[in-house]
Amino acid sequence: MATSAPKFPLEIELSVNQRPFALTVDGCDSLLDVLRERLGFTGTKKGCDSGSCGACTVLLDGRRINACLTLAGAAAGRAVTTIEGLSAGDRLHPLQEAFIAHDALQCGFCTPGQIVSGVGLLAERRPLDVPSVREWYEREPLPLRGHTPTSPMAIIEAGR
Repeated sequence: MATSAPKFPLEIELSVNQRPFALTVDGCDSLLDVLRERLGFTGTKKGCDSGSCGACTVLLDGRRINACLTLAGAAAGRAVTTIEGLSAGDRLHPLQEAFIAHDALQCGFCTPGQIVSGVGLLAERRPLDVPSVREWYEREPLPLRGHTPTSPMAIIEAGR
């Protein structure tokens, strides 16, 4: 994202983790770049920058999206939830706790996207069994490459 004046300025208001923001973005800015570079929500990661890895997954009005493929303007007037917005103060989200309990972390780079996607999947009320959860991770519009073998168990535990 360029630091110069926007070529196609767009005034937007959005809510990120239940906090309101009003800012001017370039009409071509991705939601990911605005979250990370303008608003400081760096828990959402830039992996492939083409929508195939899932590291940039956030919730937009409760639905999973790839922030790298979503224009910031598309989030105007909507609610965005990042990994930082899942916890309540010092209390982790149940899925964050389950990921720790099941050692479902790898290097940590894609873990925020996996957790946010898992929260979205749980909200969709899908079947909570290992084969189904593995299929979600591999065949969903937001595939989560490189998940650990224990990631499905963490989601199942958090969904109970």
